[in-house]
Amino acid sequence: MIKRSSVNQIISFLSFLFFFQSCGLKTNEVEESNPSSPNIIFIYLDDLGYGDVSAYGAGTLQTPNMDMLANGGIRFTNGYASSATCTPSRYAILTGTYPWRNKNAKILPGTAPLLIDTAQVTLPKILKEQGYHTAMIGKWHLGLGTGEVDWNQEISPGPNQVGFDYSHILAATQDRVPTVYIENGRVVNLDPNDPIQVNYDQNFEGEPTAITNPEMLSMKWHHGHNNSIVNGIPRIGFMKGGEQAKWSDVDMADHFLDEAKNYVGERAESGQPFFLFYALQQPHVPRTPHPRFEGKSGMGPRGDVLSEADWVIGEFIKTLEEKGLLENTLIVFSSDNGPVLNDGYYDDAVEKIGNHTPAGPLRGGKYSLFEAGTRVPFVTYWKGTIKPGVSDALVTQIDLLSSLAALAGSGKTVGDSENLLDTFLGKSQEGRESFVLEATTRTALRAGDWIMIPPYPGPEVEKNVVIELGNSTDYQLYNLKEDIGQQNNLAQSNPEKLQEMISLFENIRSPNGQQIQQLELK
Repeated sequence: MIKRSSVNQIISFLSFLFFFQSCGLKTNEVEESNPSSPNIIFIYLDDLGYGDVSAYGAGTLQTPNMDMLANGGIRFTNGYASSATCTPSRYAILTGTYPWRNKNAKILPGTAPLLIDTAQVTLPKILKEQGYHTAMIGKWHLGLGTGEVDWNQEISPGPNQVGFDYSHILAATQDRVPTVYIENGRVVNLDPNDPIQVNYDQNFEGEPTAITNPEMLSMKWHHGHNNSIVNGIPRIGFMKGGEQAKWSDVDMADHFLDEAKNYVGERAESGQPFFLFYALQQPHVPRTPHPRFEGKSGMGPRGDVLSEADWVIGEFIKTLEEKGLLENTLIVFSSDNGPVLNDGYYDDAVEKIGNHTPAGPLRGGKYSLFEAGTRVPFVTYWKGTIKPGVSDALVTQIDLLSSLAALAGSGKTVGDSENLLDTFLGKSQEGRESFVLEATTRTALRAGDWIMIPPYPGPEVEKNVVIELGNSTDYQLYNLKEDIGQQNNLAQSNPEKLQEMISLFENIRSPNGQQIQQLELK
């Protein structure tokens, strides 16, 4: 039996705590007994342009759910992917390392080996150490296995070997084989009596292709997509077998949405903090909107899949609200690179674009060293914690690793990743001072308001996609604050600034560039 005096002491102590809490004060004991590790979600689109999100005020397509995140959080106007193509950006966001430091970090075929070394530090590994459950759902495109994959057995190494507790992915891109989902290293719905074979060099005997059997196509290829046919769509690479496991293209958005909703539902029940990398395939080719979104945008399939992606994001946010997760979840919304219209198929993306401007005020696009290649929509949203606003701070996806490690209580910083947590949370307007961006192995330097593009041989325009690549026989220097569209090359009129930029660029790109960069930034 508890003595009355003890009860009175307990009541007095509880009253004391209540008094301090009601005054907005906290004791160390209260803080230690209520640890708060926010959930972290990346919503990562594929080829989404700076002007594709209506909150950025550039295009004509309406994206109300993306806007909800952008207007309810911090909308960064100088937010960058690391590269103007997909695989390098995905490598950088998970490793906190410039992709140009890894010669293999380029657009990968579907049969490429795992790009990330299993001994390498990654964001999911850091978060796991801090008690997080980690998941990868959607597009992967960072390679699988060691180069000789048997798709009919467990596929390893992969996402699960670089820090993810759970993975449900497509191996590469929607336009590449194998056209199957892979869950924790196993092909989903695989019939062992119909084994999968994949080859990127030669076709399998008797298998139809876009060249030999054009009558089987429901989508016409423009360039580079004329190998195996799956669901009437010509792909990159050759595949045989696995009929029962092949995905339905028009149902892909719904499929990954269901996976993401199920995952957060399970995590809500467990109470364990989680990190979810939710990588949507839109608006990458082939653009295959579900029939309920066909014609919705008035801009053809590209606009329709963006409307579909916007709806998906809205449905996912609803699930977070229903599960009581939204107010304890940091959401990072961005894209792996800038926009492209014709990227391999005839799908009316060019013909039906109308007044919409996917790149907004920026020059170039996917594959380009100009701004539209890497400057992308970039938003951090945390209901009740992040105060809505706009930030002009220079931030990159590379910086998410060190910043989120700090948020989770880890002191780790990695490679090129800077801890900009206060900036991402809207507590500071200070960003990084410089950044070496990349486009198909070519690099350029952004520092302050300036960007310098070294001379590069080759065509000025990629003819297949009709995008300016940023190539020139001369140095290019632009003041982005005064000339966001990069129309006035100041290299000749401002030689001192040009030389300053060249020196910094060469220092960062040197073998000991990481150390030099740290000195430059102090």
